[in-house]
Amino acid sequence: MEKLRDLQGLGPKSEAMLIDAGIDSVAMLKEKGAIRSFIQVKKHGAINPSLNLLYALVGALEGTHWLHIVKRRKVDLIMQLEGYEELEALFESYEEPLDLNND
Repeated sequence: MEKLRDLQGLGPKSEAMLIDAGIDSVAMLKEKGAIRSFIQVKKHGAINPSLNLLYALVGALEGTHWLHIVKRRKVDLIMQLEGYEELEALFESYEEPLDLNND
């Protein structure tokens, strides 16, 4: 069975952060994707991860080292991350579902 640390660009520390956040397999990482996995680590980990972890997750899923993620891709990832976090915060702020049919 392939371990998280076996993926290119991930090591024991990255693997530990992922496992602590409940992402304990390569299959789960692939299912969640880099951005959702990064956010889960941010929420559940004892250590606030840097964006380098996000880049490492993308690189691991794409089979390349995180240093090879081009600058333009990094900007796109940051924008996706911010958008995802804004949406998540918006949905968490509602205690009850919105009634869109109420005039």
